[in-house]
Amino acid sequence: MAGPQCCTPGPGAEHCCIGKEENCGSLVAYITSHHTPTAGILLVNDIFGFEAPLLRKLADTLASYGYYVVVPDFFNKDPYVPPSTGDWSAGFGGWIKNHQALDSVEAAKGVVKCILDKGLPCVGAVGFCWGVVVQLAKGNELKAAVLAHPSFVTVEDIHDVKTPIAILAAEIDQTTPPALAEKFADVLKSKPEVESFVHIYPKVAHGWTCRYNPESPEEVANAAEAHNKMIEWFGKYLH
Repeated sequence: MAGPQCCTPGPGAEHCCIGKEENCGSLVAYITSHHTPTAGILLVNDIFGFEAPLLRKLADTLASYGYYVVVPDFFNKDPYVPPSTGDWSAGFGGWIKNHQALDSVEAAKGVVKCILDKGLPCVGAVGFCWGVVVQLAKGNELKAAVLAHPSFVTVEDIHDVKTPIAILAAEIDQTTPPALAEKFADVLKSKPEVESFVHIYPKVAHGWTCRYNPESPEEVANAAEAHNKMIEWFGKYLH
């Protein structure tokens, strides 16, 4: 599914976008930077792809804080498209078999290297669902990581994390319900060598940080609260 140079229509499209698409590592990526950047951020989209306008709007916001922000197309123009029946999960099983997070870890490492090759001293990453960022957080590629309403992340994954990590969980979430997020918190508390923050945000559902209704003040405010935490987390570790 080919996309236009900037972004596809949808909620928030009127705010998108100031960056451009170009190659980074082995992937095409949306890249944005307002000022002379002091660090890099890898933004890993959820299953709906790297062209989502609200995701690119967040990338632009992060860039305004002095970061070189890269949003790669891990799906090669093949994001998940819900069937017209309205049951978004109907075709998901077949799609996810061909888009496993573990299969993209090496490409993600290549993007991190691409960012560092720009002369930037370090890279942080935000992952929306899917699970690539937690894999990077097990190594030495990142200085800081954020998981927003994660999916496909296990307690065993969290045991292996070495990178300062913030987990922003939703109260209404079948993929990472509060009980699982609390287990993540317990594991991280047992690892004092790894700085961590785990919070279960009340009255929000899975996807609330990047798939909110821009016409709803409440949803915008809830998303902004999470975005501000990301900015705070990166401000602590990337400067």
